[in-house]
Parts: sequence; C-alpha cells; structure tokens
Amino acid sequence: MESIHENVTKVEVKARKRCRDRIDMLQSRAELLTGKDKALMTMYLKYGNTFYQMAKLTGVNEATVARRIYKVIKRLTDSEYITCLRNRDKFTEEEMAIAKDYFIRGISIKKIASRRKLSYYRVRESLKKIQSLVKVMKSGDKSI
Repeated sequence: MESIHENVTKVEVKARKRCRDRIDMLQSRAELLTGKDKALMTMYLKYGNTFYQMAKLTGVNEATVARRIYKVIKRLTDSEYITCLRNRDKFTEEEMAIAKDYFIRGISIKKIASRRKLSYYRVRESLKKIQSLVKVMKSGDKSI
C-alpha cells in the first residue's frame, strides 16, 4: 500500500475506501437501468457532471435532477432486486421482470401491468410474493 500522507488519518482513508466501494457498486448496478435514469447516472458517476451541468443539458431544474439522482441511488442501493437475482431459481421469468421494473426502474404497478400486458391484480400479487420471499431470504442471511 502506498504511504499515507501524514495529515490524512486512517479513519479518513477507511471512509474514502467505503466511498469508492459504494461508487463501484452503484456503477455496476447502474447497468441495470435504462433510458434517462441510466444516462443521468452515467453522467453523474462516470463523468462527474454536477447537478447544474446535467440540468442545463436536460433542460430541467437543478433540484429536479438532484431529486431524481437521489431516488435512483436509493433504488440501486436497496437490496430487494439483488436478493431476487441471487435467488432467481425461486422466481419465474415474469416475476423477475416485474421485480426489475418495480425495484430498479421505479415503475408503478399500474404501468408495469400495462407494459407487460398483465392485470393490475396479477402484478400486485407477484410483488407480494416477491417481497415476502425477499423478506424471508434476508432474515435467513442475518442468522448466518
């Protein structure tokens, strides 16, 4: 490991490493996104654009861009979809698609039903099943 500058404490080094790890995780999970969310996250994480720069490019208010980025980050850091991926053998292909739309893309149940040509009830019931299985899997992971 490189020598640490005398003014930088080990606590700061650990904090920077955690921050780098989180950015790496966000960049890898951002690949799951599509459309505007993926473009915004690429601009933010890969190219380091500021909210002001992104607002100028997209033609919306800076606060709107910041709010959207934070919402996407929250969706990407929640582990529901990742838990689904790790246990995909317990879900159908349709349920995995619903989980991705809901947990990663942040699409409403109504829009998922419309896009996937399913009933609202079927999407809602699939999400209930997914969420209950994810809850069980998470509680099982904590005991390990």
